[in-house]
Amino acid sequence: LVYTDDCIIMGASDAELDKMVKKLQSSFDLTEEGDLCDYLGIKVTRHEDASISLTQPHLIASILKDLGLDKPNTNTAHTPSSSTKKKALTRHEDLPAHDQKQFDYRSVIGKLNYLEKSSRPDIAEAVHQCARFSSNPRSAHTEAVKRIGRYLRGTDQQGVIMRPGDTQSFECWVDASHAGEWQNEGDTPDSATARSRMGYVFTYANCPILWASKLQTEIALSTTEAEYMALSMAMRELIPLVRLFTEAKKKGIDVDVNKAVIKCTVFEDNEGAAEIATVHKFRSRTKHIHLKYHHFREHVKNGLVRIEKVSTEAQLADVFTKPLGLVLFLKHRLGIMGW
Repeated sequence: LVYTDDCIIMGASDAELDKMVKKLQSSFDLTEEGDLCDYLGIKVTRHEDASISLTQPHLIASILKDLGLDKPNTNTAHTPSSSTKKKALTRHEDLPAHDQKQFDYRSVIGKLNYLEKSSRPDIAEAVHQCARFSSNPRSAHTEAVKRIGRYLRGTDQQGVIMRPGDTQSFECWVDASHAGEWQNEGDTPDSATARSRMGYVFTYANCPILWASKLQTEIALSTTEAEYMALSMAMRELIPLVRLFTEAKKKGIDVDVNKAVIKCTVFEDNEGAAEIATVHKFRSRTKHIHLKYHHFREHVKNGLVRIEKVSTEAQLADVFTKPLGLVLFLKHRLGIMGW
């Protein structure tokens, strides 16, 4: 793994690694720093149970300092965003503008984005919501960012725990909240709230490797359409990964010991979306769905991807689509991050 001039070298044995390092040193000015413990600001900790945790306490400390939440008596929050419908974020143009003297809004959002993408999928939905209003933040957005900060204040030493399972396989959990941010009549109008929020998390050997929370680019006319669009968009990211691992296996890298071809299980909690993906027939109610969302059907037919339905309560990707109550949030955080 190479990022500019920082490298991580992995191999099956110490002898293999030493051979690779010496070969590189013959052509480059290379400094060997021993076992991996820190990479691009991400702290890597190995545990006795063979699990590995990825944390970013220094970045979190920087964010808390920016927000003025680094004092010992700072109150903490149990979730990164409020699940109360009345506190859903919109443009809030009727509220006072964000006070830049409190903190640099864009700078903090940039740090939160890097934190979320690297080791904290539990704040993905909250961070993306706040990031949408970086060009014109209001006081409500200020409080929403501080809410994330108070949540991080109580979990600053936590991150993703990689605890590999017995089976080596891809799994993708994908979900959507149909027009979940649509505001009731009388609220500040914001056309973006009509768009559905989607989210997904990819795991390999039960370890999270890629996740996202984002608004869909088009307005879905039904829950089924929103879920199907989310499923299709997640497949655009997943299928290249599956192909990469398949190619790695052909080159002798042990990425899947059980199957000749790597398959992916997609957990989808909307029965209509799952049927559209697996049963190819004309439907008057879904004929308007754009052709571009049907691209992955061939992979389902060939067995590269298998669609499975999962209950809403067990849908891990639900945490990426909307603010959740404490009990459900903690359940999904445990399923994704291991704590």
